[in-house]
Amino acid sequence: MLTKAPRGTKDILPGEVGAWTHVERVIRGLCDRYGYKEIRTPHFEHTELFQRGIGDGTDVVDKEMYTFTDRGDRSLTLRPENTAAAIRAYLEHKFYADGGLQKLFYIGSMFRYDRPQAGRMREFHQFGVEAVGEESPAVDAEIILLALDFLEELGLTGLTLKLNAVGCPQCRPAYRERLQAYFKEYLGELCEDCRDRYTRSPLRILDCKADAAQPFMAGAPAITDCLCAECAAHFDAVQSYLTAAGVSYTLDTRLVRGLDYYTRTAFEIAYPPLGAQSAVAGGGRYDGLVEELGGSPTPAVGFAAGIERVLLALTQQHLLPEEPPAADVFIIALGAAAGAAAFPLLHDLRRGGVRALMDYAGRSMKAQMKQANKAGAHYAVILGEDELRSGTAALRDMTESTQEMIPLADMVQRLISEVKG
Repeated sequence: MLTKAPRGTKDILPGEVGAWTHVERVIRGLCDRYGYKEIRTPHFEHTELFQRGIGDGTDVVDKEMYTFTDRGDRSLTLRPENTAAAIRAYLEHKFYADGGLQKLFYIGSMFRYDRPQAGRMREFHQFGVEAVGEESPAVDAEIILLALDFLEELGLTGLTLKLNAVGCPQCRPAYRERLQAYFKEYLGELCEDCRDRYTRSPLRILDCKADAAQPFMAGAPAITDCLCAECAAHFDAVQSYLTAAGVSYTLDTRLVRGLDYYTRTAFEIAYPPLGAQSAVAGGGRYDGLVEELGGSPTPAVGFAAGIERVLLALTQQHLLPEEPPAADVFIIALGAAAGAAAFPLLHDLRRGGVRALMDYAGRSMKAQMKQANKAGAHYAVILGEDELRSGTAALRDMTESTQEMIPLADMVQRLISEVKG
């Protein structure tokens, strides 16, 4: 066990990191264009933050959190999501004092005790954005467009967008009563979790994967029939903004998301070929969360995307970038004296912005040429005793299979010029 990663976690190996940095590069460029600033919160928070923010009785809080007591007898939890943590930071650092809309994004590890499978790990990574301080439905639409732009900029096609409105504290109680009246007849057919949800949070029955195929689920009342005038107008406006932007979507009255803090808009973007783990991004509005965590009533909306699932989709569509060569230049030094002379040359190349490698073990010419080829180097610098005496070195173009002698004093500038064009 000592040499095996814990179940539900995995190493991201050197050959895989390029795909991750590609995704992160797209994220940062996109968020810069949209005006979102990066925030980095701790990997663990006070447990109460998630109990109050996500909601007691949710699967995340009841079954999936990694919670521990530290030596100071404080209950702490590895973050299972990052919205609550971002809002905690918003309050702690008084972002609200600036007034207006605060636009944040994050990339990082989250942790949930779940059954590991493809696209669903116990340590997983999310990209998310939070827009705090504006109730306009235009911000809901902006968040959805940002999520779609992120996935489409990576090249993904075949995505689906589902929308729903989940109401507010004023109109949701009436819907809750209608759900309880409807599901009362089917209590014996619901799974054990949903029988518990029936009393505490009947909306979550709609989100249950175990009961999703039950015939009676299709007849459950729709929340859109219970929306108050303000929520209905807000949802209509969100749809109008999306339509004006040319976005296709479908309405799904069973889309409620799995966290207590959502209000009004809820959405999910899926890549259907991933099957059970097809949801690659989702979010919505959470106008009550800031107040729930001790702040003044403050509107907010956001989303999160699962990076592992996005990478699975990119792999399926053959959209991952090729791994770049490890080096532009490989220095082949033959003998101890040549190795000593090559070392400052290597350093000068690197300082000049050239990716340069050399063999430190003093292997044969043939072995070092193999290393140069394996590294994908475009150029090889060959330096031996004869070259040292003449103050030159052989510069070999590995692509063209050509070679010329270059004064050592000119080598760095020549290679910088060749590599950087």
